[in-house]
This record gives sequence, C-alpha cells and structure tokens, in this order.
Amino acid sequence: MTEPVPARRAAAAVQRALDGRHDVTAQPPPPPPPGWRAGERALRLGTLAVVALAAALVTGRPWVLALAAAPLVLLALALPSGPRPEGVTAEAEVGPRRCFEGEQVTVRITLSYDGEPARLDPGITLGHGVRLDHLAVGPHRVDLVLTAQRWGRWTLGTVDVDVYDRGGLARRTVRAELGEIAVFPLPGHAGLTPIPVRLPQRLGEHTAVQRGEGIEVTGVHPYVRGERQRRIHWPATTIRGTLQVHQFAAERTADTVMLLDVLADVVDPVTGASSLDETFRAAAGLVRAYLRTHDRVGVVSVGGATRWLQPGSGQGYFYRIVESVLEVRKDRAYRTEGLSLLPPPALPEGALVYVITPLTDQRIFDILHQVRGRANPMVVVEIPTGEPVLEPGDTEGELALRLWRADRDAMRFALMERGIAVVAHRPGETLDLALAPLLRTRIHGGTR
Repeated sequence: MTEPVPARRAAAAVQRALDGRHDVTAQPPPPPPPGWRAGERALRLGTLAVVALAAALVTGRPWVLALAAAPLVLLALALPSGPRPEGVTAEAEVGPRRCFEGEQVTVRITLSYDGEPARLDPGITLGHGVRLDHLAVGPHRVDLVLTAQRWGRWTLGTVDVDVYDRGGLARRTVRAELGEIAVFPLPGHAGLTPIPVRLPQRLGEHTAVQRGEGIEVTGVHPYVRGERQRRIHWPATTIRGTLQVHQFAAERTADTVMLLDVLADVVDPVTGASSLDETFRAAAGLVRAYLRTHDRVGVVSVGGATRWLQPGSGQGYFYRIVESVLEVRKDRAYRTEGLSLLPPPALPEGALVYVITPLTDQRIFDILHQVRGRANPMVVVEIPTGEPVLEPGDTEGELALRLWRADRDAMRFALMERGIAVVAHRPGETLDLALAPLLRTRIHGGTR
C-alpha cells in the first residue's frame, strides 16, 4: 500500500527535485556511496554526546557528563533488534514513454530487500521539460507523477532512495535511472489543405485540372462509344441534337513537405512564446490535416545536422514524422552550426513545400533558393517573434525598432516579388486563418 508522504517531507522532496532552478542544466548528482553509513539521527545524537564529553573535559566538571547520557540512551534504544535490510535493489517503471505536451507520466520505483520493513526517503533530480506534481512513498515503492511541459526528447532524471534501518540510525542509498521520454508537440488546429497546380498521377481526394473519373462535373462533351450511358446530360443532348455526357475532373493526391527552420529559437519578450515551439506545433497541425486527406507528407529540418523523412501517408506516419525531428531539442542541447544542402529525395518533384520560419536568420534564404531552384511550389509560413520591448524615452531604441521593422518588411517583399506566398501564423490562432488566402488560387512552382 503506497501512502502519500507527509506535507513537510513532500515539500522537501519537491524542493530537492526542482532545487529552486528552472533554467539551468540539471546534472545528476554524484553516484551514492556504497554500503551502509550513519543516518541523520545517529549523526545528531552522536554530535550531542561528543560535545557534552568535550565540554566535561574542558571544564573539568563531572556533572556535565550527564548531558551526554540522554543522546547515548536514545542511540541505544534506536539500535535495531533485527538484521538490517540487505540486497537492496531498485527497478523503475515509466509509462508512457511517448506522450504529448501537458500529459502526465507515471513513475513507479519498486525496491526489493531482505529483512524488516524500512523507511524510504527519495531524493529526486529531474531533467528539463518535466515537472513533479505528486509524490507517494510506501514500504517497498516510490510513486511519482510528472507532467511533460514542452515537446522534445527529455531525460527524466534520477531518484536516489535512502533506505533506513528500523531505528533510523543507518542508511543505504540506491539509485534508479528513469531513462528518456519523447514528448510530441500539440498540433495546431488546421483543416484547410491548399494544393499546387500540378498533382502526381495518383488517386486521391484533390480535384485536378485534368479530365478523369472523379465526382466533380467540369462540363459536357460528345458521347464516345464505351462511356456510361447514365452519364448522359439530357438537357445538352436535347439542345444540340447529339448525345452529350458529363465531363468529370480527375482526383489526385498531393505530396507535401514541411521544411522547418530550427536555425534559431527566438522568445517573444512579451508573451514568452518560443518560435521553435510554435514552429513544430504549426507543422504538426499541417501534417495531420494533409494526412487526413490521404496525402503524402514528409519533413525536413534545417539547422546543424539536416534531418529529413521522405513523404509517406497514413495516420501512423504522423508519429514517425514527429520523432524524426525530436532530436532537435534533446535535454536543451541546441546545436545550429553549419548548413548543408537539401538531399534530393527529401523534396520530390512537384511537392508543395511549407517553409515554417520566424525569418530571423538570413541563412534561411539559402534554403529558399535551393527549393525554388528545384521548381517546387512553396509557401512561407512566418512565425511572428514579437517586437523588442523599449524603455520609455529611448529614442535610439525607437530608431532601431523602425529599422528592424523595415528590414522584416523588406524580407517579406523580396519573397513575394519572387512569387513565393507568405502568410503569418500567430500563436493561439487557428492555422486556417493564415491558409485561407491560399485557397483563392492554386500554388504555382518556381522555375529551374
């Protein structure tokens, strides 16, 4: 039976877990010493007895020795009557190992030992990206409830469990490694799926400009032997005097690639929103929207080591896409050195490319030039980063802010002048608001 620890002990465990720090790297403590050692109670009582004996020797007054009698008697009474727990081992069970932001992860640490039941005192060191919400301690196990706060691949941390003997005079520490979890970003809400002018020759749900066997009527044409008679358009047949049949548009699938700019992580100075967080949430929403229409979706992340996954379909492919880029944020290790060329298989011919970027690093324009050189239709989804906060009366800062705004306007204008669609997605808003203007016409590709 696992019971919650008392409020004071739980608060101390939580404080040890967080250590009052939230923005520094949580390194595991040194390995615990092997074997048994004196506990806090033995150290306190022994210190009192030694101080009383030292005072008696220094002062030369025998009655001071009586002060050492009380702690020595307490030490004698606390001596365990039976053998101490031996063969102490700890095993951790964590579930689930894959979850979304905001979901809870349960940890159960089961301790096995020989001998009488002992008191357990856990010392918790958590990694980044998780928060401790609940702690319960029993005779043979420790239960934790953690909340995944941010997407990424996180090391949960370590739990050092102090096992005390029955009298609490000696303790032995055993460590349990909690391993890693993969936290998926919450997908942004998206239902619209803009498509390019040219679609691959595969059956799907998007209406193509070519004639085919779809369900959308695009006109009528003279009857040709072999066509279905139930498609005869009788009003046109009556007017023209010859058999006229319905003409339908072909239905095709689309190839879509999410190109993620992970060159920088910019934090909004007002809201605290992370551009990297919003980039992945927007990409996850678009991936789900296109997978629902049975399209093929791939992903490319640029920044440091280029990671990519060829377009595929199926609802299960969503998790493959997300896991392929989770290494971008692993225990807050963030590397952006270097920028390599995009591999040809990552961008199939004619695939619609969504470039999701905060437009803060000039190197992203090299990537846009590569995509445009392959004649892929492209849409730039800008993730706003917020404007710098100025102090009142800061005239130089106001001038710098005007230049900053002009520079961003110039970047957007340069992209639109090259025929690249640019839309802005604001955190908290649905992606459909940003994508709605793209439904007015189909997206054209570049020129080789």
